[in-house]
Amino acid sequence: MAYSIFLDGTNWVFADLRDLLAKATPRRSGDELAGLAAGSAVHRIAAQMALAEAPLADFLTQTFVPYEIDEVTRLIVDSHDRYAFAPIASMTVGEFREWLLSPLATPAALTALAPGLTPEMVAAVSKIMRLQDMVLVAAKCTVVTALRSTIGLPGRLATRLQPNHPTDDSRGIAASLIDGLLLGAGDAVIGVNPATDGVQDYSRVVGLLDDVRQRLGVPTQTCCLGHVTTAIKAIEKGAPVDLVFQSVAGSQAANAGFGVDLAVLGEAQDAALSLGRGTVGRNVMYFETGQGSALSANAHHGVDQQTMEVRAYAVARRFEPLLVNTVVGFIGPEYLYNGKEITRAGLEDHFCGKLLGLPMGVDVCYTNHCDADQDDMDGLLLLLVNAGVNFVITVPGADDVMLNYQSLSYHDALCAREVTGRRRAPEFEAWLAQVGLTDAAGGLKPAPVAIGPALAALSSRLEAAE
Repeated sequence: MAYSIFLDGTNWVFADLRDLLAKATPRRSGDELAGLAAGSAVHRIAAQMALAEAPLADFLTQTFVPYEIDEVTRLIVDSHDRYAFAPIASMTVGEFREWLLSPLATPAALTALAPGLTPEMVAAVSKIMRLQDMVLVAAKCTVVTALRSTIGLPGRLATRLQPNHPTDDSRGIAASLIDGLLLGAGDAVIGVNPATDGVQDYSRVVGLLDDVRQRLGVPTQTCCLGHVTTAIKAIEKGAPVDLVFQSVAGSQAANAGFGVDLAVLGEAQDAALSLGRGTVGRNVMYFETGQGSALSANAHHGVDQQTMEVRAYAVARRFEPLLVNTVVGFIGPEYLYNGKEITRAGLEDHFCGKLLGLPMGVDVCYTNHCDADQDDMDGLLLLLVNAGVNFVITVPGADDVMLNYQSLSYHDALCAREVTGRRRAPEFEAWLAQVGLTDAAGGLKPAPVAIGPALAALSSRLEAAE
């Protein structure tokens, strides 16, 4: 079904919704690389105007990737809730935008609507929204998940403590971990990206993280971000796995490139749930995504990279995750060229995920060959915190020495908390106060005393194991 609009002396025609969304996407290098982007600014504006007039109901009759060959499409179509969709069924994309920005779109209404939205609908409306629109709407979406701490409550901001080490050295990981805890980071998860993906190394890392967590009594969850099949094997061998991690994308072919499908993700979720390690909840999955992943795998089916990214959220939603993290600037300038594109993409990903009912976090980051710097990251972080992001990634000194990219530091999260008044997850907040790291207002104390004996015991153990 074609869409058209007359603008600036030209009758602009778009072959179908897939073409319309691609041309309406704000400029980004990945779509230009794929040959999908609008040819000019006027072409893009025409597409956005035509998209605003497109009925939302059209998205239920047109598939972006064929149903017959793609299990992600089948998941989207077969799980759509028409009763939840009913309040907006007669709207166009433009009318949906106006409704989202209105007082009618309350937090309760948005929660009830989420099962009625498809990823393509959400991607479409984001393409005709400004940054402040996406901040405003996302701030009204509350998505709460829990395992050993509760993430996503209003007025809260959690952090992933990412103590990576280039060789997975236990003392190096432990040193970065303790550094982060002393600066109040880690209430979302303490998660390590391993240098290798063997079951033995995976089990050693999760064992180390769990040992530190238990010795210090930290009410958070830990994760080794190895492949999902490695996690399943480690669980079978008795490893203390809190969260199972996996990168996912928006098509069956792209997920095959990651070595996964919906069946193996379900097997991993069942394995993690069988351990019963949660104390305040049962969300055991941790997914990461990023615009451009399907294009880089040549598995985008002619769909723009932002829409493919939102389709990945349908995969995540199926498994009720504790955390979903878009590593927005990690994939490089071939897909997001500069700080402007990273900033918009980060807010798009957060907005779209929250609207679909996901516990969205963002790795506010860039690679060293990208036209971006820490000023861009400061701006994106503060926009995201005001948009109600569930968590952000933090690494020592904002420099991940294992993955070689720039993210946020523990101090960046402290700054965002001080500026916005966001508090930590309640269980973690209580622990910090109990061990003497924070005062009554949640501020760090200069000389914590109560945690000293536990840190001394941990240091002795690591030295003995050397």
